[in-house]
Parts: sequence; C-alpha cells; structure tokens
Amino acid sequence: MKDLETVRRLIDTKRDRFIAVADRIWQLAETRWQENESMATQIDAIGNEGFRVQTGIAGIPTAFVAEAGHDGPVICFLGEYDALAGLSQVEAQATQAIADPTISAGQAAGNGHGCGHNLLGTASLMAAVAVKDYLAANNLPGRVRYYGCPAEEGGSAKTFMVREGVFNDVDAALSWHPGTFNTIFASDSLANIQVYFRFFGRASHAAAAPHLGRSALDAVELMNVGVNYMREHMPSDARVHYAMTDGGGVAPNVVQAKAEVLYLIRARDLVDMRGLFERVKKIAAGAALMTETRVEVTVDKASSNLMANTAMETLMAANFDALGPVPFDAADIAEAARFNATVGEDDLASAERMQGTRLSRDQVLHDAILPYDSESRLFMPGSTDVGDVSWAVPTAQCWTACYALGTPGHSWQLVAQGRLPAAHKGMTQAARVMAATAVDLLTDPVLLARAQAEHRERIAVTPYECPIPDGVVPPCSR
Repeated sequence: MKDLETVRRLIDTKRDRFIAVADRIWQLAETRWQENESMATQIDAIGNEGFRVQTGIAGIPTAFVAEAGHDGPVICFLGEYDALAGLSQVEAQATQAIADPTISAGQAAGNGHGCGHNLLGTASLMAAVAVKDYLAANNLPGRVRYYGCPAEEGGSAKTFMVREGVFNDVDAALSWHPGTFNTIFASDSLANIQVYFRFFGRASHAAAAPHLGRSALDAVELMNVGVNYMREHMPSDARVHYAMTDGGGVAPNVVQAKAEVLYLIRARDLVDMRGLFERVKKIAAGAALMTETRVEVTVDKASSNLMANTAMETLMAANFDALGPVPFDAADIAEAARFNATVGEDDLASAERMQGTRLSRDQVLHDAILPYDSESRLFMPGSTDVGDVSWAVPTAQCWTACYALGTPGHSWQLVAQGRLPAAHKGMTQAARVMAATAVDLLTDPVLLARAQAEHRERIAVTPYECPIPDGVVPPCSR
C-alpha cells in the first residue's frame, strides 16, 4: 500500500477521458471476434499515453498488447471489451418503462454489454496507465502491460493466448469484474469446453419415400434427450448447455440431411470436464447409431478453472480495504432503486448465494467491502478464460459494485446500467485497487516473490494442460 494517495490522484486525473472510452465501447457493443472498433478505441486511448502497441496477438485480429516501462518485473492487466448477442436494452425499453431512453442512444440493436466488459477493459486500461505514470515519475524500473482480450464470452481468447505463450515472461497478472458487490474475486470457477456436434444423414421425400431418408435432425434430438437423461448422473455442480445451430432447414417435407448442435460442457476442473465430455461424445455416437447417420465432433474453444493465489489476493484485499468501497452518492442510490425494483426475490437470493452474504431489501447499492477469507472460497457456477492465465502466472482479481443489488448477470438491467455514474464510479475504484496492487508488486520484491513461490507450488502439484486440443484455432483466424 505504497503511495496510495498518489495512485488515486493518477487515476482520477485521467478519469473523465477513460469514462468516454468505456461509453464508446458500450455504444459499439461488438460481440466475440468482431470487436474491431472497440479494440481500436482502446488502442487509440493507450497509444496516446505512450504505450508501445502490438496487434494480432496469438494470431487473433482483435487481440493486442500494449507495454510501457523498462527493465524490472512485468506486471500485466487483463482487459475485455466484447458484448453479448441478444441483450440490447433498446428492445427492452419498448416494454420496460424503467429504462431511460437517453441511455440507449447509438446502441446497436441486438447486442449489449450484459457482463460489463466495456467497464472491465477500461478500468484495466486506467490502472495500466496510472502505474506507467507512477514508474516514470519516480524513475523506477518495471514494465507494465495491458492485454486487450477479445471474445471472453463464448470464445476463450485468453486460453488461445496462453497456449501461444504470450504470458510466458509475465511475472503477475491483475484483473477485476464489474458486479453488485465489493470484494476480492475469491471464487472457484468451472472449466469448460464448447463443441459442435454435426450430424450427416440422407435427404429424401418425407411423404413419398421416408424409408429412404436418414434424419440428422432426429439424431440431434435423440442426443439432446440422452444428455438430459445423463443430468441425474453427473456431479451436481457440473453444467451442460446446448443450442440448436442448424435444424436442417425450413422444409418439413424433406428429411433433414444435416443438422448441428453446439454444446457447452462445464465441471469443477479439467479432469471432471474431460470425463463429462467423453460421456457426451458417447451419447452423440449412440444417437448416430440409432439413426444411421454420421457425427463429426469439432471443438470450438475451452477454458480452465481458476487457480487461486492467496498472496496476491491478500495484497489486493489490503489495498481495497485501505481505499474503501465505491463512493456512491444519493443520486446513484435513487437511480439504482429504480432498477432494483425490477428484480425479484429469486434474483436477490441468487446474488446472496453467489457472494455468501445476506442482503437487505432496503439496500440498493453495496456500500461495504466483504471480508476476504482465503480459507473459504465461494463456488461460481460460471466460467472465465482468466482461469488459464491464472495457471500461467500468479493472478488476482476483485469485484466492485457497479450495479444495483440483485441485478442478474446477462440481463437488460445490467446492460442499461452500464454507462450510469454508479458504473463509472465502480470502474474507477477497481482501477485504483488494481493500480495500487501493481505498484506494491513492482516496488516490493518480497511480495512478488511470495506470490510466485505459491504459484510454483500449486503448479508442481497439478501441472497445467491447455484444454484446447492442438490444431484448434480461433474461428477468426481460420
């Protein structure tokens, strides 16, 4: 916690400039592998701060790295800027009077930042710039990197980046996530793999010669039924989701010769995930056998579960406690109350389970910091490709309150709050926490050595194996 007030001042001096960056990315709302303008917005912002920028990282057109400083350790910040499809609040406002029409100006219909990545990447950018300025002002060695990471939602870009070795010379990584609480990200996430199952059959006239057809659509439906029966016999904290990506056409009088389903399979760790994946593949093979079709299995992406680093999390928690919770005002509380009124008791109960705490219905914004407990890690039934970075280098993250309590993830309420003053304040506080932690790591060799020693010990017990098979590349690189 060295020069905490200096770090705060460095962040706040350029705050308005970066709020404009976050809002611009919110307006663009570009989804996975399509974040060209969002990336360009970030590159322009950090390039103007004197960072050296390299694009096309790991062969991904929408990934980049920016570096400043010289010699010393390398501390990196992870940033994201991809939106989600189908979450535009423009459509929601047609039926939800709560949303403010001025919020949606310029928003592309159909996409929305339902996970707050417009804030996530910008706060990491702010922190990187502040640390660069701190090192320069004090003539200190050390290199600061910002990794622009696309396609966290359904793309696992960081996993591809780890596989290509872009973090090999990094000493520590820092990130955060927008949320409804202030706390350290001390949660276990799920490893996952996303896979296409493509079935090939034989077309025929569905009325005149149905016996000559072999329905690929029947195979997909039988596979889905089989997987649904499997759910009773898999670990209770595992998850399996699917989407019909090709139903075989729109003509019911033609036996479907081709059909496709996309599966996302999640489990506590890579061992359990791979075991569940093998079971799903057997069900697909059985569906093909029953329908006399052929199935092709194509891995799209994968992510590892998060690996903890208690040393770095403890350091980040100390800085968070010293800086305090997000400083909301009466206007923020009044605005949050409008959104809080749109969520139900089930949403609040889900938020309580997620953070391991109780909520008051009278409270609409989190104004405290949940205590950090290294011995009691919460279970997060979601996934993040930060998991793979955490296996490559010591990594720590925090949550800061940016939205009304109970706001569901991946919802129109979260999208609509993404450029309100409360969200900007949460983003700024996250930047302060990350920057202060980075300064500590760069100026105190003992702290960094402790984090790295812990990481080596954990990796020695369970070595990292990239969950993406050799030969699989991001779709934007194909």
